[in-house]
Amino acid sequence: MSRPRVLLADDHRMMAEGLRALLEPEFELVGIVGDGRELVDAARKLRPDVIIADVTMPVLNGIEAAAHLRRAEVTAKVIFLTMHRDVAYARRALAAGASGFVLKHSAPGELVIAIREALDGKTYVTPAIAGDLLRSYFADGPRRPDGARPLTPRQREVLQLVAEGRSAKEVAALLHVSVRTAEFHRGRVLRALGLRTTAELVQYAIRNGIISA
Repeated sequence: MSRPRVLLADDHRMMAEGLRALLEPEFELVGIVGDGRELVDAARKLRPDVIIADVTMPVLNGIEAAAHLRRAEVTAKVIFLTMHRDVAYARRALAAGASGFVLKHSAPGELVIAIREALDGKTYVTPAIAGDLLRSYFADGPRRPDGARPLTPRQREVLQLVAEGRSAKEVAALLHVSVRTAEFHRGRVLRALGLRTTAELVQYAIRNGIISA
């Protein structure tokens, strides 16, 4: 019997190599990638059964990458392995179609359990936040400034790239649009979030786990 195929996405190479040692006895590790765009490309090519992804990754964060994969009808189960225990991240991950949410400081065996549950068609949430997550569904979602409007998928991509300090030219190249279009999207993001400056945008991205501090 063939082993389930797993694709790993984490920009911390040491963490990724540690996970390789944990997973390889039971699963076939088909690849390791370091950012969200690489994850989307690799998942389309390699067609893994399960994807293990960090939430905070450069270029395109894990949650946005998962949303891309769902729109592309990639059927791999996605499990997030992250240091973020704020339930807002778990809610966003599950809304993007994730089958699991595990904390990096949890016991290593918990990730293996999450993979097995996902392959069985179930959803696994680490017990460390499960109760808080359930209670959070009676509250609001991720924090946004007062009066902020939801962003489109393209605007969320621009938000992350600008928050990472990339120029309009770099954003345009990564998204395959003109510089003028990139600048237009940046302005729309600021207005949608009720922000005035790039510094405020960076603070928003950090608060919501889009980039690391």
